[in-house]
Amino acid sequence: MPEDAPEITDVTDEMIAERRTSGSLSNMPDDMPGWMAFLIYWIDIFSLWVGRIVCFLTLPLFLIVVYEVFMRYVFVAPTVWVYDISRMLYGSLFMLGAGYALSKGIHIRADFIYRNFPVRMQGLVDAALYLFFYFPGMLVFLWTSMDFAGASWVRMERGMDTAWMPYVAPIKTVLPIGVFFLLVQGVSEFLKSIYAATRGKWPV
Repeated sequence: MPEDAPEITDVTDEMIAERRTSGSLSNMPDDMPGWMAFLIYWIDIFSLWVGRIVCFLTLPLFLIVVYEVFMRYVFVAPTVWVYDISRMLYGSLFMLGAGYALSKGIHIRADFIYRNFPVRMQGLVDAALYLFFYFPGMLVFLWTSMDFAGASWVRMERGMDTAWMPYVAPIKTVLPIGVFFLLVQGVSEFLKSIYAATRGKWPV
């Protein structure tokens, strides 16, 4: 490479949290309590496998959209079901993968001030936000979404915005499941914040 060539750096988007890699019990900090390392590790592994499984929803989503385009523009015979199914698959992909995204630190967050804080302050801020806002909000969300899905099953609710009118209870059930995954991963993130606030470094 020429000496005057610009240096190639890995620039992280200012609006996206720092991406993290999955840790293991063997590389957890030595000063971390065993129970904390155990919970963080297994929760992160759980979210990792949920993310790996959920990502396969992109395959049927891609295939049915291609099928719709082919039928619409080649045979001039658009379907009545692809729009609904694609929305359901995309919604499921988004909601079920939210916990995995949280574990990787890729949720959108405006942290242009936060990123300049000392690590201890970052840990304190994160721990307080998880404790006083995240968990209460997610618990309320879980309760209301369970009621939302349950009522849909009782009524055998159907979608009213398309001619196909699919049953919507299955996709509404995805909502509380996704919130549960977020709550589980939130425990791991909260523990990481506690460790950062007390030790002055992030565990993974």
